[in-house]
Amino acid sequence: MEIAVISGKGGTGKSSITAAITNALGNVVLADCDVDTANLHLLFNPEIEEEESFVGAETAVIDYGICINCGECMNYCRFDAISKDKNENIVISDIFCDGCGLCEKICPEKAISMLASTDSKLLSGNFRFGKMVLGHLAPGEENSGKLVNLVRDRAREISKTNNIEHIIIDGPPGIGCPVISTVTGVDYCIIVTEPSLSGLHDLKRTIELVESFKLNFGILINKADLNDKINVKITEFCNQNNYNLLGQINFDTNFVEAMLNTKTIGEMFPESESYGVVKHMVKKVLLSLSES
Repeated sequence: MEIAVISGKGGTGKSSITAAITNALGNVVLADCDVDTANLHLLFNPEIEEEESFVGAETAVIDYGICINCGECMNYCRFDAISKDKNENIVISDIFCDGCGLCEKICPEKAISMLASTDSKLLSGNFRFGKMVLGHLAPGEENSGKLVNLVRDRAREISKTNNIEHIIIDGPPGIGCPVISTVTGVDYCIIVTEPSLSGLHDLKRTIELVESFKLNFGILINKADLNDKINVKITEFCNQNNYNLLGQINFDTNFVEAMLNTKTIGEMFPESESYGVVKHMVKKVLLSLSES
C-alpha cells in the first residue's frame, strides 16, 4: 500500500508531516522522492546498506592532447557552457553543460567525448521506523523523474522482501515530471497545503493533476491559523467540490523544536494537538483505503 505526501508548493511543511505519518504508522518503507532536495535522511539518519550510482546525464569532456583550441565548440554551444580560461584554453563547465552532445559532433579533431556522470546516488538502508530509500540528484543533473521511479521500484522490492505493508512517499513540491513519477499508481495522495494565496492556487493545480490520474486523495491544511480568511476559502472550496478534508494543523513551533533535535513531533511531543491530528488523519486514510 503506497501513500504519497505531496504539495503544490514548497514550504507547506510536507516533509514534517511525512515524518509524523511515518512515526504514527511505524514499520514502514519510507521513500524520499524529493530527489532534488532530499532531506528526510537528516532527520532519520538511516544506516545505509546499499548505494549505487544513477546516471542521469552525460557531460562533455575535452582531450587536451588532441584539442587544437579552434573554438568551434564554443561558437555552437547554446548553453554558454564552453569558454576560454585565462590561458586562452577551451574549458567546459560541468554545471552549465546540458549534455546535448553537439560539441562532440562538430569538433573537427574529435577531441570532445561525452562521459556519464555518476555523482547522483540511489541509497537504501535501515532507520528507526523500518526501511528507507532515497535518491540524491547531483546539482545541475537531469532525469529527476527517472530517479524517482528507481526510488519507488526499490521501495517496492524492500516492502515485498521484508513483508512491510505500508510505503510512505515524500514527494517533491509542484506538479512537474518528478511529481508525476511520484504519484503514478499510488493508492492514496495526501495533499498538504497552507492558507495563503499561492497555497490555494497551487492546491487547485495539484488536485487537477491527481484527478487526471484518477487517484484517491485527501487534503491537509497545515499552519491553518496563519490566515483565517484564506483558510475559510480552502475549507469552502473542499466542501463545495466534495473533496476529503483530512484535517487542519495550526502553526506549531513544536515541529521546529523536534526537527532541531532530529526527532519527529510524535517522538518529542506525543501528546501534542498537532500529532493528534496526524494520527487521526492516518486512521481516516487507512479506513478510506480499506473501503475502496
